[in-house]
Amino acid sequence: MRIDLHCHSTASDGTDTPAELVRNAATAGLDVVALTDHDTTRGYAEATAALPEGLTLVTGAELSCRVDGISMHMLAYLFDPEEPALLAERELVRDDRVPRAQGMVAKLNALGVPVTWGQVERIAAGGSVGRPHVATALVELGVVPTVSDAFTEEWLADGGRAFVEKHETDPFEAIRLVKGAGGVAVFAHPAAAKRGRTVPESAIAEMAAAGLDGIEVDHMDHDADARTRLRGLAKDLGLLVTGSSDYHGSRKTVSLGEYTTDPEVYGEIIRRATGAFPVPGTGGV
Repeated sequence: MRIDLHCHSTASDGTDTPAELVRNAATAGLDVVALTDHDTTRGYAEATAALPEGLTLVTGAELSCRVDGISMHMLAYLFDPEEPALLAERELVRDDRVPRAQGMVAKLNALGVPVTWGQVERIAAGGSVGRPHVATALVELGVVPTVSDAFTEEWLADGGRAFVEKHETDPFEAIRLVKGAGGVAVFAHPAAAKRGRTVPESAIAEMAAAGLDGIEVDHMDHDADARTRLRGLAKDLGLLVTGSSDYHGSRKTVSLGEYTTDPEVYGEIIRRATGAFPVPGTGGV
């Protein structure tokens, strides 16, 4: 089985619609794909309706978190999307995304970059707006050559000249909320140092003690040394090890299924989840 447990659609900052995402996942030879848009479940219905036969959909979300001033992401799988406490927290985070992005536009204008809020809104196309949409605007204006080049201290990286903070959930609270909604919590790309400061291993150990289920190890932002270190950490802490593309369509160079999760780990995620079940494809529409 080929299993990719971290993908984004136009419901957040991907470039494939949810329907396109599942069709492209089937074309890429995947057996299982997870839809994990940022702080939203808006893409579920469309992805489920279009799900090709032979492909299974895992519903999820990537939650924005912050601990000790360090931004991090928590992948939540197979939770009940209507559970009130987790729903309220997702809405709080999502609602703060618009003023945050508008603040980044204002900072860029002050730096002499002629980006407009209308341009960012057009790029987001109704999705959960985030830094990648602002970064895409910088690419369109020729300020940077690629989206990744916008995530530097010169522009949009944490602490960068145009960076603006937003509401982010304490990861221990996120774990509690995900578990309360019957879901499984996995720390996304924990060693992605090029994105900014990373969470120390001591904090990951504390999260494991608080109920964290796993860490995402095989990821495009982890080099070989980081993967080896994370596998050892996961073994020491009794955490599941996942691998995923973190696919964003044309917004990133990584392909669907470029990094995958072991079928036994996937089976354990299903076993632990009580909030929702994977959706088998029936041919789509």
